[in-house]
Amino acid sequence: MIIDCHGHYTTTPPAVEAYRAQQKDLLKSNPDHLFSKGDISLSDDEIRDTIINNQLKLQQERGTDLTIFSPRASWMGHHIGNASTSKAWTEQQNDLIKRVCSLFPDNFAPVCQLPQSPATDMKTSIAELDRCVNQMGFIGCNLNPDPSGGTWTEPRLGERYWYPFYEKMVELDVPAMIHVSGACHHSLDTTSSYYLGADTTAFTQLMFSDVFTDFPDLKIIIPHGGGAVPYHWGRFRGIAQDKGLGDLNERMLNNIYFDTCVYHQKGIDLLLQVIPLKNILFASEMIGAVRGIDPLSGHYYDDTKRYIDGATSLTDANRKMIFEDNARRVFSRLATNIK
Repeated sequence: MIIDCHGHYTTTPPAVEAYRAQQKDLLKSNPDHLFSKGDISLSDDEIRDTIINNQLKLQQERGTDLTIFSPRASWMGHHIGNASTSKAWTEQQNDLIKRVCSLFPDNFAPVCQLPQSPATDMKTSIAELDRCVNQMGFIGCNLNPDPSGGTWTEPRLGERYWYPFYEKMVELDVPAMIHVSGACHHSLDTTSSYYLGADTTAFTQLMFSDVFTDFPDLKIIIPHGGGAVPYHWGRFRGIAQDKGLGDLNERMLNNIYFDTCVYHQKGIDLLLQVIPLKNILFASEMIGAVRGIDPLSGHYYDDTKRYIDGATSLTDANRKMIFEDNARRVFSRLATNIK
């Protein structure tokens, strides 16, 4: 089985965007408007059409079996509105992911977003994670280290602010994928500098913290190939050594995992050479940030299975580890979704 650990519902029906637009319109006249969840009127057939003609079609064409599926990351928009805005929007998005996975149980497994409004504690996020996991069978979450959208006003990931949420993750035995949302700062571009910079920043914050000492069973996925981290592993090893933090592999690689959303063969080859294979999860993030065809290869950039298949350093057993075994281990609740 080939499990893609990083997929987003980027092809939602128009009614979903209309719900969000209505939220934003209400905020223009009253930034303190208190939102209720309300309804998004969508038929099962509308949802089916958006999946069958998009993600499911590409799964079948590219030879993958199951996508671990979450709401559209750039739409999480935690910096928009107030706590009630994010709570209503998040619940709607997670309910929608549940519907997709219920309609296509053999092809998709659900991961949730969180209602992480800036300047709030993590209680609402803990409650939403609990609702999604215990009531709807979700197997993980996306955790935003910067709900401000690019100004980094919230506590670092090693601070006690996050500890109640880490406790809940360990209790439920679910991993978190680090994932920021849309950038609202003029210096940042969402899917390039912001995403990759945030991945690198999150790793660094955790490296300089005691999180994995305090939560030895915590599981964190750094997406997009780990940002800059695997490609500057010597730099991070040296910094950890200079700071007296010990061996970087021992400090981080019992808890940190990287995905394969790296869109060229040489980048994947380097990732495979630097990071132990047990810490690499197959992923494509399709349909996502990069949707075109690479003129050098003639194939889609995000057809990442080709890069794993084309990595000459890997044995068949290595590929199985990356394609399936690691995902089953990190997303332990997958056992209730697939056999």
